[in-house]
Amino acid sequence: MAGQKAVVLLVGKLPHVIGGIAQELSDMQVEWLGAHDRAEVIRQLDAEPRIACVVMGAGLDDDIRGELIGVIASRRPDLTIHLKDRDSGPDGLAPFVRKVVDAVVLA
Repeated sequence: MAGQKAVVLLVGKLPHVIGGIAQELSDMQVEWLGAHDRAEVIRQLDAEPRIACVVMGAGLDDDIRGELIGVIASRRPDLTIHLKDRDSGPDGLAPFVRKVVDAVVLA
């Protein structure tokens, strides 16, 4: 992967929220992908083999989060999946993503 940025898949409830996080964290040396439902998660996993990890926001229902974890784990067992807590609210997503990417992808 020399010369190529690592790829991080952001999974969240609203597509524009994912885009906003990618823009807010544009200083990080990663490429951002976003998905907001099962079909999009599958499409991204199948299309991009360079995904280094998955970060999932807290806005999705638990049943949907559980289903998406199963889909990701079955299709890409090599990936770590990081779930944001609900207590920190929407403003906590960018700091959470930054912490995960710094520790898991850029370390």
